[in-house]
Amino acid sequence: MKTGLALTLSDSKPLKKLGLFLLLPSVVLALHSCHNNAQQPSAGLTADSGNVGLQLPEGFGALRFADSTGNARHLAVNKNGVVFVKLESPVRGNGIVVLTDKNGDGRADEHSGFATYGGTGIAIKDGYLYASSNTSVFRYKLNDKLEVADPQHPDTLVSGLIDRGQHNSKSIALDNNGNLYVNIGAPSNVCQEKDRTKGSPGMQPCPLLDSAGGIWVFKANELHQGYHNGKRYATGLRNVVGLDWNQATNALYVMQHGRDNLHDFFPELYDAKTSAELPAETMYKLHEGSNCGWPYIYYDQFQQKKIISPEYGGDGKKAVTDKYDDPVVTFPGHLAPNGLLFYTGNMFPERYKNGAFIAFHGSWNRAPEPQQGFFVAFVPFQNGVPSGKWEVFAKGFAGKENIAAPGDAAHRPCGLAQGPDGSLYVSDDKIGTIYRIIYKK
Repeated sequence: MKTGLALTLSDSKPLKKLGLFLLLPSVVLALHSCHNNAQQPSAGLTADSGNVGLQLPEGFGALRFADSTGNARHLAVNKNGVVFVKLESPVRGNGIVVLTDKNGDGRADEHSGFATYGGTGIAIKDGYLYASSNTSVFRYKLNDKLEVADPQHPDTLVSGLIDRGQHNSKSIALDNNGNLYVNIGAPSNVCQEKDRTKGSPGMQPCPLLDSAGGIWVFKANELHQGYHNGKRYATGLRNVVGLDWNQATNALYVMQHGRDNLHDFFPELYDAKTSAELPAETMYKLHEGSNCGWPYIYYDQFQQKKIISPEYGGDGKKAVTDKYDDPVVTFPGHLAPNGLLFYTGNMFPERYKNGAFIAFHGSWNRAPEPQQGFFVAFVPFQNGVPSGKWEVFAKGFAGKENIAAPGDAAHRPCGLAQGPDGSLYVSDDKIGTIYRIIYKK
């Protein structure tokens, strides 16, 4: 920055006469960048040796932006390259970690934090930082330096959302019309009278859908909202951790975690291998009033049908053809999609533009099959619809191929964010590594 500023001044003869009070536009921009402590994309950015253990497509590299931040869930990157990380549980009293690259080498060298609550959701929109606990959503004003102006006194936008321990993360997304979308996961596997109990029937109708099992929408600029003045935007979603507003289609897309225990509860209908693969993890494009069918149905990616859940009279083959939304993309069962990002940057090759990255946290219940997931997938999109099959984009987070139990994985990808230069950031909620994936032509 000093070199660039010196050149600008030496090339501007009028400045010698008029002093520094008269600045050319280029100088103003340079000083503004210094004032905002902006992290400029570095032409010399290089990947770490071995790409931090990740396997990536040709031309891509990875570096360790930060390490040991805590159980890092979702993350957001500001226009100046500062990274905000939401921790599931506070570390040293901080539930949001702030990571800054001061020297421009592409790696964080300054760590700070604030917020006393844990949680998952975090986003930046129109000069505000939004973050969620497991019951509430807060908002922080950013000042002209793009810093959180008052970290001790956030606005409380939403409160009183249910937290019964199971599926309690309140992931968030924002559209371009002042709306805030919040996942409220169902505290249940499949809405049985006795949750996760063999022989217990499913409740019809499912009473949980009144306050959970869907996406609720609130106003992004109104304080002290709750169920009383929010609106259920979409229902029939067991649990959504990864969601994103697709700028190309102007619509909300979500990744649902599918149900468990098909073989455990109905061994006469499902063998262990089939149960390890079913049901599909599903991506949905939502609209107001969407109903994705949980708990009454699940999606079978092999039959490519919406199958009636056995707790509601299904036999593994009975299907419904309408009534419920169809998924946009399906994936193998139990991979736990925890992050979704539609890529709008310019660093990656053109085929990635407006495509979807999904962070799969990794399974826990595929036994006797090996646990799967622990990777970042990519789905190409054109004109708002998938234009090809999904593919594994980044793998190697787990540290080894065969994972018998999720605790054996070295890292578990969770959140995704795009940097101002087009870098892709990936959080790990096992030990808190923050990866930065770059592309070099």
